[in-house]
Amino acid sequence: MNILQALFFPPEQPGGVSSMVPYILDRFNKKGWEMELFSLPKRIRGKGTEEVEFVTFDWRKYAGNPIVDKYIQTYKDYVWWTKLRISKKYDIIHAHHPIAALAMKQIYPETPVILTIHSSFERELILNGRIQENGVEHQFLTQIYGELEARVDQMITVSNSFKQYMAEYVQDSERIGVIPNGFDEKRFRPISHENPVTQFITVCRLVPAKGLDTLLIACGELKKRGHPFVLHIIGDGPSREELEKLAIQHNIYEETIFYGYMLHPEEFMPFFDVFVLPSRAEAFGSVFAEAALCWLALIGTDVGGIAEQIEHGHNGLLVPVGDAMALSHALEKVVIDPTFRYNLARTAWEKAKKTYSLNRVLRQLKSVYESYQVTVHPNDDDSADSEKT
Repeated sequence: MNILQALFFPPEQPGGVSSMVPYILDRFNKKGWEMELFSLPKRIRGKGTEEVEFVTFDWRKYAGNPIVDKYIQTYKDYVWWTKLRISKKYDIIHAHHPIAALAMKQIYPETPVILTIHSSFERELILNGRIQENGVEHQFLTQIYGELEARVDQMITVSNSFKQYMAEYVQDSERIGVIPNGFDEKRFRPISHENPVTQFITVCRLVPAKGLDTLLIACGELKKRGHPFVLHIIGDGPSREELEKLAIQHNIYEETIFYGYMLHPEEFMPFFDVFVLPSRAEAFGSVFAEAALCWLALIGTDVGGIAEQIEHGHNGLLVPVGDAMALSHALEKVVIDPTFRYNLARTAWEKAKKTYSLNRVLRQLKSVYESYQVTVHPNDDDSADSEKT
């Protein structure tokens, strides 16, 4: 079976889609499957000219809006690049972005196209203050879900909560499958250690949706209570200057280290104690599973895929979105009780190994792929799919 994994932009950094799909491709190829990776280079802009037609709504009534126009142009660019670079046919195309799925289905209408939706672009834009809920851009982007339902052969998402979110915008949400992200354990090397001062770490793009303003305020409260700590922030983005000012304002600049972008943070995380990220929304929250595999205690917000990964008080702590005081108390618990912190981390590691292994994803995807063929791939070895935890 010849399968194309169609990403949006190239997998240039770990996390989410970019960390998982290349590993999936490598594992399937080693088992004798024919699988290739395709994506749109970031340098491709404004090349596509082919008209875009949707079957469920007329996108032109939204034309003239910068975000809508950019979305449509990117769709055109993806079609242009695909026709330029791909000349052969595939048995299945597995897309990992709505634009990739729609473009591939336009070019290959007879080929089964499976789409995994990993996150919500419109929710991210709203939380980052770039669009208004129920505004023109929001209406356009949510109608894309109905277009996908009408055109692709199967939709998959990464959490039950995100499936519920999508249910509002499709006719039959029961057709949407759920396959949580999976991770290659070989990437993660937990290290047993004792830090005299508790080390917090967070890894994310520095944008309002990630809630780092709440984290800095909470750390300020923690310092007022006399608890020592160091906060390590890995990532970059448009909010960095504002966040640095907030750290100064709450008197924790000396306790906070802004690293900027880091290519492989999973090599860095095992030396710390607690992973904390108070996101305002997450379809899955891959970085929590990655932190768990690094043997860190987890603190997150009670939303989306985070709440599906963390059972409060068992393998991590959950706090309400935007509640800096609740977050400061959660941080205090793991600072003053190292044994509690250790137990949270150990339980999180055990769950992540069992629930979010790459082998589990391979088995589930294999089942999906085989549903589109008459016979099982002759070179496949079922024994290679056995869970190794």
